[in-house]
Amino acid sequence: MSDDHSVLATHTADPSTTSQPLSTPPTSYTYYHAGPLFTIAELHTNALLAQAIQSASSGKFIPILPQDLEQRDLSAHAIRDEDLRALLSCDLALFTYDGTELDAGTVVEYMVAKMADVPSVILRTDFRGAGDQGQTGTETGDAWNLMSSNWPRTVTLSVNSMVGYKSSLQRAMGVANQGRALGEAEQKRTIGESMIAEVAQKVVDGFERVVKEKPRLPKELRRSVYQWLALMPGFKNEDGGGDGLSVEAFAKLSDDKATKGLL
Repeated sequence: MSDDHSVLATHTADPSTTSQPLSTPPTSYTYYHAGPLFTIAELHTNALLAQAIQSASSGKFIPILPQDLEQRDLSAHAIRDEDLRALLSCDLALFTYDGTELDAGTVVEYMVAKMADVPSVILRTDFRGAGDQGQTGTETGDAWNLMSSNWPRTVTLSVNSMVGYKSSLQRAMGVANQGRALGEAEQKRTIGESMIAEVAQKVVDGFERVVKEKPRLPKELRRSVYQWLALMPGFKNEDGGGDGLSVEAFAKLSDDKATKGLL
């Protein structure tokens, strides 16, 4: 069989097929926690959800939040570079797809993740309808632009936040009705914690599913693809090492991911 035929066979394999388990699978994975981070509500939710995911997974899934990255250079180019490097360095990624219009930066990060064959979870907690996919037969399309759907090694989670809030509220009121009076602040905290915990568990379950999916990137191409990903964005390379340093680092990154069974 020719090399070209081998590569094509890898590309056309069923993406839902799970890969063979490693003899010693990793005990933990880092994940990039992507999403809007411009308001106190967004920053607060990102932080709480990241903590809850790490807790619900008993430390198996370790978050890397862009909002926590140290920004030495506040130029737009440098911020973009730092986020992309962090994304590509992580084992997995989570993308928050809320809003009637998705956050543009999050969509770009998702596309870069797919170029790098990063196992991903898309999370939508916005119960509003949106997008251009509509309904086909009995199936309702995703609530966003169709170009951002149906990518391999991606688990999509849709959570109705209002339903979750009402359910958490009922549980909190039930506790109070059973004899333990809750103060208003404690009640609100209980509702919020309950909502976050439920979503976190869904994300953990999504990570567990997607990390078992077989890589789409053929092993014959992975080093070349990652070397191209080191060049494609036009990183500033302020350390003076030039493109060569990034290419070398990204080639090693692909090897490290392959060792973990991610590529």
